[in-house]
Amino acid sequence: MYTSMISGKPDVSMTLNGALAGLVGITAGCANVNNLGAVLIGLVSGVLVVYSINFIEKKGFDDAVGAISVHGVCGAWGVLAVAIFDTNDGLINGGSSLFVPQIIGMLAIAAWAYITSFIVLKAIDSAVGLRVTPEEEIAGLDASEHGTTAYGDFILKK
Repeated sequence: MYTSMISGKPDVSMTLNGALAGLVGITAGCANVNNLGAVLIGLVSGVLVVYSINFIEKKGFDDAVGAISVHGVCGAWGVLAVAIFDTNDGLINGGSSLFVPQIIGMLAIAAWAYITSFIVLKAIDSAVGLRVTPEEEIAGLDASEHGTTAYGDFILKK
C-alpha cells in the first residue's frame, strides 16, 4: 500500500519485502507485545523497508532482493521495538529498563553477523571464488549456471 501511495502504482517485490519486513520486525518481541504493538511494529517495518531499500540502492550496494533492508534494518527495528512495546516494561507502558539491553543485543547481533559472514565469505572466496566472470554476469547466471534462461526470448527482445 505504501509504495502505491508514493509512486502511484503497486510494486510486487516491495509488497513481498514489506510482508517479510513485518514478520522480521515482530519476531523479537512476539512473546511480549500485544496485538496493537504487533500491528504498529509491522506497519513501521513495512514503511522502513521501502526507505531502506531505496537508500541502499542509491548508495550502490549490491542487494538485489533487499535482504539487508528486510533482515538487517527491520530486524534491528524489531529488537529496538521490544523496548518500546513490551507489555511488561516497554516505554509505552512507562518502563525503560529494556532500552539499553536491547541496543546492546542489537549491536551484538550485528557484530556477530558481520564477523561470521566476513569469515565464511572470505573462506569461500579463497577456496572456490565468489564472483563469476563479467561475461557470465551480463549473460545471466540462469544461462551460465543452469543451462537455461529464466526469461523467454519474447522478454529479451525489444
